Amino acid sequence: MTVTIDQSLHFEISQWLFAEAELLDHGRLRDWLALVSPSVRYLVPVRVTKPSGQGEGFQDSAAHFDDNYFLLEQRIRRLETDFAWAEDPPSRTRHILTNIRIRPTEQDDEVLAVSNLLLHRTRGDIAQPEQLVGERHDRLVRSDGGWKLAARTVYLDHSTLPMQNLAILL
Repeated sequence: MTVTIDQSLHFEISQWLFAEAELLDHGRLRDWLALVSPSVRYLVPVRVTKPSGQGEGFQDSAAHFDDNYFLLEQRIRRLETDFAWAEDPPSRTRHILTNIRIRPTEQDDEVLAVSNLLLHRTRGDIAQPEQLVGERHDRLVRSDGGWKLAARTVYLDHSTLPMQNLAILL
C-alpha cells in the first residue's frame, strides 16, 4: 500500500534532515541539541549476523547508543572538554542522506522519516577514511513552529564496526 505524502511536507522534512546533517558535520552540537525533543530516544542497536530466515539480527539487549536527552547532553558536554580523547583532534564527517521516505503516523503533528545514511569520516592525517552505512528511522514532532527529533534509530549494515570508535553522532 502506497501512502501519498504532500510534496511540500516531503521537501520540508528533507530540508530539516539536510540542515541537521550540516550541524553535525560542522561540529555545531549545541545547535543540533536544540533540534532534539526533551523526550528523545536515540538508539543504535548492535547487529549480529544470522542465518537466512532468522531475522535481521538486531540485538534487543545491546546497543552502541541507547541515549535519552540527558545522556546526549552529557555526551556533547564531554566532547566540549579536553578529556574527549577519542575525538581529539575532532573527526571530519559528512552525513550523506539518500532515499528519504516520509511516512505519516497516527499523530497529526508527527512524521516518520526513513532515510539511508552513508557516514564518511576522516581522522587526523590518516589517509584511509572510515565509513558507516545504514538506515535511519527518525520520528519528528512539530513543536514551537518547527520540527524536533523525538526518536532516532539507526540500523547499521555492519555487524563489526569498521572504525576505531563511535564517539560521533549519526
